[in-house]
Amino acid sequence: MNTLMKHRLVWPVVTLVLLLAVNAAFNPQFLHLSVRDGHLYGSLVDILNRAAPLVLVSLGMTLVIATRGIDISVGAVVAISAALAAWMIGGTLVVNDGVATHVSRVPMPVAIVAALGVALACGVWNGLLVARVGMQPIIATLILMVAGRGIAQLVTNGQIITIYYAPYFFIGSGYLLGLPFSVFIVAAVYAIVSLAMSRTALGLFIQAVGINPSAAHVAGVKAKSITVWVYAFCGICAGVAGLLISSNVKSADGNNAGQLLELDAILAVTLGGTLLTGGRFSLAGSVIGALIIQTLTYAIYSLGVPPEINLVVKAAVVFAVMLLQSAEFRASVRQLVQRAPVGGVSA
Repeated sequence: MNTLMKHRLVWPVVTLVLLLAVNAAFNPQFLHLSVRDGHLYGSLVDILNRAAPLVLVSLGMTLVIATRGIDISVGAVVAISAALAAWMIGGTLVVNDGVATHVSRVPMPVAIVAALGVALACGVWNGLLVARVGMQPIIATLILMVAGRGIAQLVTNGQIITIYYAPYFFIGSGYLLGLPFSVFIVAAVYAIVSLAMSRTALGLFIQAVGINPSAAHVAGVKAKSITVWVYAFCGICAGVAGLLISSNVKSADGNNAGQLLELDAILAVTLGGTLLTGGRFSLAGSVIGALIIQTLTYAIYSLGVPPEINLVVKAAVVFAVMLLQSAEFRASVRQLVQRAPVGGVSA
């Protein structure tokens, strides 16, 4: 039992279960699932679908943080990816034989590849600034955080681009085998990264870079190349998240798309047990952390918490979870309990 309680994922899982229980207590239909038109519907499915972009960004952020880095530009990269895809796809109305249909400005695969290519370039740019130029990660990514939002607004010309091309909607709001297609995208990315971390030496190399970059370099680990790689992967994850978001809402807003997503991603990673000091990381923990944040957001809105205090409630819950995860805090609490007088009489 003690060994189980010391596992890094115990408290995140307990927190997620408690949040689900709170939602179920106040909403009897929360755990109810129904099948309509061959698709699963319900609050749990909705949480999974809406959490997908955050899970993707959190997976990329996990590897960046594991190398002692940080990427606060992911929200801007989401906006760039969404804006570029929306601009290239659009959806011009064409009437053929009296039937009105919307056609993409460019082939959808081309638009998707272009959006992901730009997101990859953004990640490589961050990685080069950190690994080759030697900038501090928060400064290097702050540059793209500011400039990227401006680039997204230039692509959209400061307007919200509406997408009318129906096949594109499948990415973020379509269903496959009864589940949201976004869940399969997240599962595929997680499986690929998890296998790369566990079945190859890449996971050990990332940990080595995070624990001691100089020692890793002396040991023959290509620390700079690995750093560029993890930032590039983080950019790709943000790019896919941008496609999911723009597909789901059928539009792209260069100013608001992905706003504050980087903060939620950092929270999700830390809630999942990854150390901000680098080295130890947990992909599964980051997924659970993202689900915690999305479930908490759902609970706040479903319980009717006033909008002006919902961020305070969210911060309070995250603060409590982080305290529970702290071994030092739990040890200090145990010491206080042991020192407390029994029956009101001190020893």
